[in-house]
Amino acid sequence: MTVSGLRERKKQKTKASIQREALRLFRKHGYDATTIEDIAAAADISESTFFNYFPSKEDVVIYDEYDPQIFAMLATGKHDEPLAKSIEKLIGTLGGLFEADHDAIYERAKLSLEVPELRAHAWEELEKARDLIASIIAARTGHDAAELDVRVVSMAFVAAAFEASIEWVRSGGKGSMIDLLKKAIDAIGFYGMVDRLESKAAV
Repeated sequence: MTVSGLRERKKQKTKASIQREALRLFRKHGYDATTIEDIAAAADISESTFFNYFPSKEDVVIYDEYDPQIFAMLATGKHDEPLAKSIEKLIGTLGGLFEADHDAIYERAKLSLEVPELRAHAWEELEKARDLIASIIAARTGHDAAELDVRVVSMAFVAAAFEASIEWVRSGGKGSMIDLLKKAIDAIGFYGMVDRLESKAAV
Protein backbone atom coordinates (compact mmCIF):
# COMPACT_ATOMS: atom_id res chain seq x y z
CA MET A 1 0.00 0.00 0.00
CA THR A 2 1.27 3.51 -0.85
CA VAL A 3 1.96 6.20 1.73
CA SER A 4 -1.10 8.14 0.56
CA GLY A 5 -3.14 4.94 0.82
CA LEU A 6 -1.98 4.35 4.40
CA ARG A 7 -2.69 7.97 5.26
CA GLU A 8 -6.24 7.71 3.89
CA ARG A 9 -6.82 4.44 5.72
CA LYS A 10 -5.69 6.02 9.01
CA LYS A 11 -7.95 8.99 8.36
CA GLN A 12 -10.98 6.76 7.76
CA LYS A 13 -10.18 4.79 10.92
CA THR A 14 -10.05 7.99 12.98
CA LYS A 15 -13.33 9.24 11.49
CA ALA A 16 -15.00 5.93 12.31
CA SER A 17 -13.68 6.12 15.88
CA ILE A 18 -15.03 9.65 16.36
CA GLN A 19 -18.41 8.63 14.96
CA ARG A 20 -18.55 5.55 17.18
CA GLU A 21 -17.90 7.62 20.33
CA ALA A 22 -20.42 10.24 19.23
CA LEU A 23 -23.17 7.66 18.72
CA ARG A 24 -22.43 6.18 22.13
CA LEU A 25 -22.83 9.61 23.74
CA PHE A 26 -26.00 10.35 21.75
CA ARG A 27 -27.53 7.11 23.04
CA LYS A 28 -26.50 7.90 26.61
CA HIS A 29 -27.25 11.63 26.83
CA GLY A 30 -29.28 12.49 23.75
CA TYR A 31 -28.24 14.31 20.60
CA ASP A 32 -28.98 17.87 21.77
CA ALA A 33 -27.29 17.42 25.15
CA THR A 34 -24.07 16.10 23.63
CA THR A 35 -21.53 18.76 22.64
CA ILE A 36 -18.59 18.64 20.24
CA GLU A 37 -16.38 19.09 23.31
CA ASP A 38 -17.92 15.91 24.79
CA ILE A 39 -17.32 13.96 21.58
CA ALA A 40 -13.72 15.15 21.28
CA ALA A 41 -13.00 14.18 24.88
CA ALA A 42 -14.55 10.74 24.43
CA ALA A 43 -12.53 10.17 21.24
CA ASP A 44 -9.36 11.43 23.01
CA ILE A 45 -8.77 14.24 20.52
CA SER A 46 -8.86 18.03 20.65
CA GLU A 47 -11.80 20.05 19.38
CA SER A 48 -9.61 21.44 16.60
CA THR A 49 -8.79 17.88 15.54
CA PHE A 50 -12.50 17.08 15.52
CA PHE A 51 -13.07 19.90 13.02
CA ASN A 52 -10.29 18.52 10.84
CA TYR A 53 -12.52 15.48 10.31
CA PHE A 54 -16.07 16.83 10.60
CA PRO A 55 -17.37 20.35 9.83
CA SER A 56 -20.15 20.04 12.41
CA LYS A 57 -21.89 17.74 14.88
CA GLU A 58 -24.49 16.94 12.24
CA ASP A 59 -21.80 15.61 9.91
CA VAL A 60 -20.77 13.01 12.50
CA VAL A 61 -24.17 11.37 12.07
CA ILE A 62 -24.47 11.87 8.31
CA TYR A 63 -21.01 10.52 7.49
CA ASP A 64 -21.15 7.04 5.96
CA GLU A 65 -17.82 5.28 5.48
CA TYR A 66 -19.43 2.79 3.10
CA ASP A 67 -20.78 5.24 0.50
CA PRO A 68 -17.43 5.87 -1.25
CA GLN A 69 -16.72 2.13 -1.36
CA ILE A 70 -20.18 1.30 -2.74
CA PHE A 71 -20.08 3.91 -5.48
CA ALA A 72 -16.49 3.03 -6.39
CA MET A 73 -17.50 -0.60 -6.78
CA LEU A 74 -20.37 0.39 -9.04
CA ALA A 75 -18.28 2.77 -11.13
CA THR A 76 -15.50 0.23 -11.66
CA GLY A 77 -17.71 -2.86 -12.00
CA LYS A 78 -17.87 -5.09 -15.07
CA HIS A 79 -18.74 -2.97 -18.06
CA ASP A 80 -19.48 -6.02 -20.19
CA GLU A 81 -22.72 -6.68 -18.28
CA PRO A 82 -25.90 -4.59 -18.11
CA LEU A 83 -25.74 -1.79 -15.54
CA ALA A 84 -28.96 -3.01 -13.94
CA LYS A 85 -27.27 -6.37 -13.33
CA SER A 86 -24.23 -4.66 -11.77
CA ILE A 87 -26.48 -2.70 -9.41
CA GLU A 88 -28.50 -5.79 -8.50
CA LYS A 89 -25.34 -7.77 -7.72
CA LEU A 90 -23.90 -4.92 -5.66
CA ILE A 91 -27.06 -4.63 -3.56
CA GLY A 92 -26.89 -8.37 -3.01
CA THR A 93 -23.43 -8.02 -1.47
CA LEU A 94 -24.47 -5.26 0.93
CA GLY A 95 -26.37 -7.52 3.32
CA GLY A 96 -23.29 -8.72 5.18
CA LEU A 97 -21.84 -5.23 5.29
CA PHE A 98 -24.97 -3.76 6.85
CA GLU A 99 -25.39 -6.61 9.30
CA ALA A 100 -21.84 -6.13 10.58
CA ASP A 101 -22.64 -2.52 11.57
CA HIS A 102 -26.38 -2.97 12.11
CA ASP A 103 -26.63 -1.01 15.38
CA ALA A 104 -24.57 1.97 14.22
CA ILE A 105 -26.42 2.22 10.90
CA TYR A 106 -29.77 2.03 12.70
CA GLU A 107 -28.78 4.71 15.22
CA ARG A 108 -27.65 7.04 12.45
CA ALA A 109 -30.80 6.46 10.40
CA LYS A 110 -33.00 7.01 13.46
CA LEU A 111 -31.26 10.26 14.39
CA SER A 112 -31.41 11.50 10.79
CA LEU A 113 -35.18 11.06 10.76
CA GLU A 114 -35.93 12.33 14.27
CA VAL A 115 -33.66 15.39 14.69
CA PRO A 116 -34.97 18.34 12.59
CA GLU A 117 -31.57 19.80 11.68
CA LEU A 118 -30.35 16.35 10.70
CA ARG A 119 -33.35 15.79 8.41
CA ALA A 120 -32.47 18.95 6.49
CA HIS A 121 -28.81 17.95 6.36
CA ALA A 122 -29.71 14.42 5.26
CA TRP A 123 -31.68 15.78 2.30
CA GLU A 124 -28.57 17.58 1.08
CA GLU A 125 -26.73 14.27 1.22
CA LEU A 126 -29.52 12.58 -0.75
CA GLU A 127 -29.13 15.18 -3.48
CA LYS A 128 -25.39 14.50 -3.56
CA ALA A 129 -26.12 10.78 -3.83
CA ARG A 130 -28.50 11.46 -6.72
CA ASP A 131 -25.81 13.41 -8.57
CA LEU A 132 -23.22 10.71 -7.93
CA ILE A 133 -25.54 7.95 -9.16
CA ALA A 134 -26.36 10.07 -12.21
CA SER A 135 -22.65 10.42 -13.00
CA ILE A 136 -22.18 6.64 -12.75
CA ILE A 137 -25.21 5.93 -14.93
CA ALA A 138 -23.92 8.45 -17.45
CA ALA A 139 -20.45 6.90 -17.51
CA ARG A 140 -21.85 3.40 -17.92
CA THR A 141 -24.56 4.18 -20.50
CA GLY A 142 -23.13 7.05 -22.55
CA HIS A 143 -25.85 9.47 -21.47
CA ASP A 144 -25.19 12.94 -20.11
CA ALA A 145 -25.58 13.09 -16.31
CA ALA A 146 -27.57 16.33 -16.71
CA GLU A 147 -30.26 14.67 -18.85
CA LEU A 148 -33.70 14.68 -17.29
CA ASP A 149 -34.13 10.91 -17.75
CA VAL A 150 -30.86 10.20 -15.96
CA ARG A 151 -31.64 12.57 -13.09
CA VAL A 152 -35.14 11.12 -12.66
CA VAL A 153 -33.92 7.52 -12.59
CA SER A 154 -31.15 8.43 -10.14
CA MET A 155 -33.56 10.26 -7.85
CA ALA A 156 -36.00 7.36 -8.04
CA PHE A 157 -33.35 5.08 -6.60
CA VAL A 158 -32.47 7.58 -3.86
CA ALA A 159 -36.16 8.02 -2.97
CA ALA A 160 -36.66 4.25 -2.80
CA ALA A 161 -33.65 3.92 -0.50
CA PHE A 162 -34.93 6.77 1.68
CA GLU A 163 -38.39 5.25 2.06
CA ALA A 164 -36.86 1.85 2.82
CA SER A 165 -34.79 3.42 5.61
CA ILE A 166 -37.91 5.12 7.04
CA GLU A 167 -39.72 1.78 7.08
CA TRP A 168 -36.74 0.12 8.73
CA VAL A 169 -36.51 2.74 11.48
CA ARG A 170 -40.27 2.53 12.10
CA SER A 171 -39.87 -1.21 12.66
CA GLY A 172 -37.22 -0.56 15.30
CA GLY A 173 -34.45 -1.86 13.05
CA LYS A 174 -36.00 -5.30 12.80
CA GLY A 175 -35.49 -7.38 9.70
CA SER A 176 -33.16 -6.55 6.85
CA MET A 177 -32.70 -3.03 5.55
CA ILE A 178 -31.38 -4.54 2.30
CA ASP A 179 -34.55 -6.62 1.85
CA LEU A 180 -36.60 -3.46 2.26
CA LEU A 181 -34.39 -1.69 -0.28
CA LYS A 182 -34.89 -4.52 -2.76
CA LYS A 183 -38.65 -4.36 -2.22
CA ALA A 184 -38.67 -0.57 -2.69
CA ILE A 185 -36.70 -0.56 -5.94
CA ASP A 186 -38.80 -3.41 -7.29
CA ALA A 187 -41.92 -1.37 -6.51
CA ILE A 188 -40.77 1.44 -8.80
CA GLY A 189 -39.44 -0.86 -11.51
CA PHE A 190 -35.96 0.62 -11.13
CA TYR A 191 -34.09 -2.04 -13.07
CA GLY A 192 -36.45 -1.59 -16.01
CA MET A 193 -35.73 2.16 -15.95
CA VAL A 194 -31.99 1.49 -16.14
CA ASP A 195 -32.42 -1.04 -18.92
CA ARG A 196 -34.40 1.47 -20.95
CA LEU A 197 -31.69 4.10 -20.49
CA GLU A 198 -29.05 1.66 -21.76
CA SER A 199 -31.21 0.61 -24.70
CA LYS A 200 -31.92 4.23 -25.58
CA ALA A 201 -28.21 5.04 -25.53
CA ALA A 202 -27.40 2.08 -27.78
CA VAL A 203 -29.76 3.25 -30.53
